[in-house]
Amino acid sequence: MAPATDTATTPAPAAADASRSAPAPKATTFAAALNTAMSDAMEADTSVCVFGEDVGTLGGVFRITDGLTQRFGEHRCFDTPLAESGIAGMATGMAINGMKPVIEMQFDAFAYPALEQIFSHIAKLANRTRGRVRLPMVIRVPYGGGVGGVEHHCDSSEAYYAHTPGLKVYTPATVADAYLMLREAIDSADPVVFFEPKKLYWTKEPVDLAALREQYEDPHSSGTAAGVGAEGRAVVAREGTDVSLISYGPSVSVALKAAEAAAEEGISAEVLDLRSIVPFDDAALTATVEKTGRAVVIAEPQGFVSVAGEIVARIQERCFHSLASPVRRVTGFDIPYPSPKLEEHHLPSVERILDTLDELQWED
Repeated sequence: MAPATDTATTPAPAAADASRSAPAPKATTFAAALNTAMSDAMEADTSVCVFGEDVGTLGGVFRITDGLTQRFGEHRCFDTPLAESGIAGMATGMAINGMKPVIEMQFDAFAYPALEQIFSHIAKLANRTRGRVRLPMVIRVPYGGGVGGVEHHCDSSEAYYAHTPGLKVYTPATVADAYLMLREAIDSADPVVFFEPKKLYWTKEPVDLAALREQYEDPHSSGTAAGVGAEGRAVVAREGTDVSLISYGPSVSVALKAAEAAAEEGISAEVLDLRSIVPFDDAALTATVEKTGRAVVIAEPQGFVSVAGEIVARIQERCFHSLASPVRRVTGFDIPYPSPKLEEHHLPSVERILDTLDELQWED
């Protein structure tokens, strides 16, 4: 529904001319937003340091940390041995002693050797010390498929971390959120597992990173940054009335494309971008499902014992009497990640989502 026109807020001709003459923000990549977020955080706080495999001289496998060593020196952005457990353990000691480490796990499945450190120590230390010892650290995990990779390079392992109390779990889906949510994660007093969808690294959006920096660092600046306060806050990426497509990270763009295609078939689909898996925004989830009466959860990992399954359970518990149809899921299949030639069939697609919409109960 188009918003009603408010004549009181219509700009004067001069203001309108100024608005037309203002240059549009340049196209910015998801990767550049992440790089700028780390650079700005390191500039703002000398306790922030970045390390991991190949993040220094090379600038990371995906060049996300490019230039940080040259700008801040090898003592603040540096390479480590190929030992993920050691990376996580060193970060733990540094965080205990007042630093804010931002560590990179080169690929999603490469992080598995560090799970003992993450699950047994990083996630539990605040509780074990009754809050006396906090661990302000970020574990960056490039994850997900859609890049023609193979197993150990395309896992979606968010369920492991989301299941572990003591960890926050973020995953941005837009260039603006990549910047704002990483800044927020670095400023968190507790450990954040920050999942970065690899297939989005080189996507572009017209985003003014300087304006986002101002909005984030100056709470009194004009405007409200979309990603500030992203922790536990979902956003409606597209309004709709007939069905809610609920997703996060790499699947949000697929859900948006499916919503566009569904509109051509007369179905108005709302898209909810969860952004923060832990903490979770139950209020936004409930609001969208109560509004539309139907829900489809879309996510890349296999569906069995998954984040998608948890979302379905929460919908059933909170919105049962609002549902006009059973909640459905479109996820990866319950198999090891397939070869590059087959991944398009494994990952959620517009076609699979539309087929699922057709199977919903539409009769009154």
